[in-house]
Amino acid sequence: MSRKDKAVERLLSIPSDLTWDELVKALATFGFSEITKGKTAGSRRKFVNADSDFILLHKPHPANVVKKYALKQVVEFLKIKGLLKNE
Repeated sequence: MSRKDKAVERLLSIPSDLTWDELVKALATFGFSEITKGKTAGSRRKFVNADSDFILLHKPHPANVVKKYALKQVVEFLKIKGLLKNE
């Protein structure tokens, strides 16, 4: 199993300790890249893929751990867009 597969598998398990960097790597496997929305965006981050699909997330701080509700939203979005199998 490759590192990318492991990153996606970890995302799908909706762990309570997934870091921001791990989420960014997992989204990159689906072709998403992180875009900073500008000087006044604060903690908001936008992820866009080649099909112009986008995901808006709040970068966690001061801890670097992504909330479970955000992970669930990301997984649901990926399923709706057909990037993940519905299980």
